[in-house]
Amino acid sequence: MQKVYYLSSCDTCKRVMDEIEIPSSFIKQDIKVQGITEEELDELFNLTDSYEKLFSRRAKLYQERNLKEEELLEEDYKGLILEHYTFLKRPVIVNNDEIFIGSSPKTVAAAKKSIHNN
Repeated sequence: MQKVYYLSSCDTCKRVMDEIEIPSSFIKQDIKVQGITEEELDELFNLTDSYEKLFSRRAKLYQERNLKEEELLEEDYKGLILEHYTFLKRPVIVNNDEIFIGSSPKTVAAAKKSIHNN
């Protein structure tokens, strides 16, 4: 599978996708428009073994709900991501059996290398 989960209104997602030069063969899923299904989230979990790694602590709802005061379990992270798209850390880039989560320079460089050096 070659897929990108992103937010079209997010400048960071756009910058990362431009920097990586995502090939047209990749499926691009705008999570605000299409959402993310439990099946899709489980596929991502299978590549990370952690819903927490897929979870964004930068989401406004995370602050508003004061979730940092709670001790969240893997099932909590899964439920929150399924409940609202902003809880998914983005972009999430899947290149076959590799997954790249977020926009750190190290992650972006690794994704670019994986996609363009195969």
